[in-house]
Amino acid sequence: MWGGRLWPPGKCSGGWGHPPHIREASGDGLRVPKGLARHRQRGHDRAQSNTPVNPRLLFRSLRHRNFRLFFMGQGLSLIGTWMQMTAVAWLVWRLSHSAFLLGVTGFAARIPTFVMAPFAGVLVDRVDRHRLIILTQLLAMAQALMLAGLMYSGTLAIWQIIALSVLLGAVNSVDVPARQSFLLQMIDRREDLTNAIALNSSMVNGARLIGPAIAGLLIASTGEALCFLLNGLSYIAVLAGLLMMRVQPNPRVGRQTAVLENLKEGFRYAFGFAPIRSLLLLLALVSLAGASYAQLLPIFAEQILHGDARTQGFLVSAAAAGALAGALYLAGRHSVRGLGRVIAWAPAVCGIGLIALGLSKRLWLTLPIMPVIGIGLMVHTASTNTILQTIVDDDKRGRVMSFYSMAFMGMVPLGSLLAGVLAQFIGAPLMTILGGACCIAGSIGFARQLPSLRTLLHPIYVRQGIVANDDDGRLAETGEIRVIEKTP
Repeated sequence: MWGGRLWPPGKCSGGWGHPPHIREASGDGLRVPKGLARHRQRGHDRAQSNTPVNPRLLFRSLRHRNFRLFFMGQGLSLIGTWMQMTAVAWLVWRLSHSAFLLGVTGFAARIPTFVMAPFAGVLVDRVDRHRLIILTQLLAMAQALMLAGLMYSGTLAIWQIIALSVLLGAVNSVDVPARQSFLLQMIDRREDLTNAIALNSSMVNGARLIGPAIAGLLIASTGEALCFLLNGLSYIAVLAGLLMMRVQPNPRVGRQTAVLENLKEGFRYAFGFAPIRSLLLLLALVSLAGASYAQLLPIFAEQILHGDARTQGFLVSAAAAGALAGALYLAGRHSVRGLGRVIAWAPAVCGIGLIALGLSKRLWLTLPIMPVIGIGLMVHTASTNTILQTIVDDDKRGRVMSFYSMAFMGMVPLGSLLAGVLAQFIGAPLMTILGGACCIAGSIGFARQLPSLRTLLHPIYVRQGIVANDDDGRLAETGEIRVIEKTP
């Protein structure tokens, strides 16, 4: 027995509330010889790298009723969401033929997340997440129906599209951290959290595979308005699923504490601990430089590949096919062990795909490139999400996931705006090549930090039972980590 604790009294970092860094335990611990520590660490690394993917584990989180309801309702609704996103991008391009306005539209849809996400995280930790998500879904439904109404009336202008994109972005700035934090409440066994996150990503990318293809066909035959209308109606499914759930209330931050104090606490918690900080910074870089390529796809579809809205839909769906494959790969993993290595190589895969996209001039060559981009982005973002959800405290989950959504979705508008401006001067192909090079550079930088980050995460994994203690009862690590002896 460990005597009920992993760290000796007085040796945990204080005040900030972030996961404790293991420090030297004078009198309670024993310094590990460096050779032995390196030997044990190499054995630990081999165990991580050999974590198998079990097909029988793919859908294990669906045995939980609440998550099953969420999965079915959200899956249908997300198809409508991707239909609308495809239709908005094509409509702006059709009305303006301006790469700059495409960038502005993407910027408008995502910049509220960058600005509001930290405060949204405090809200998510303070209120009932279940009711909050129902409210955000109702508001998103209203936004889609407003787009459809204006389009059918013939009065929809680009400035209205941008304004409604800002509205949806504000809703998403609350909805995304709320939904990510709500995942743990929908499952009864914490060990199924990894699978739930991966299946949630699979659902998103399955919808991304289907939605743009349907939107391309509808736009070519009837126009963009029907895409907006069907998206609005699709929210009925997710609202029905949410209303049928029976969930336990989430732990909340005391409302007697000032909002700014809660925000500071969350910031210190996330950025005061190197693994969380490094994960968020790499995600922000990939979102800024890599994910913004999607805003330029109408240019590739029409000017580079000489196609139309259907071509754009096929490109998005091809990327989604790769993302779906990546999500299913993660769903088949039974543990978070080894995900650090996955996070290190995934941005490089995305970067290679982006460079190939920038060099390609033929549709038959571009279509097989898109899944490479999709799998790199998906595996990186979902793996980052999984590790963050695994190591954070429940009462700070909303704030950490708001920083995740800020890095994931909030940086995309800046990238979209930058991509739109640069594409006006250097062209969309060269812009994607530069973005790919940045992703590869970020991947290399994170890989160099990985050994030290793994060292800091190891005691947390031991505490949660993800990694077993050493056979001799000591916790061995490299560098500054010391062995902590058993207590009587």
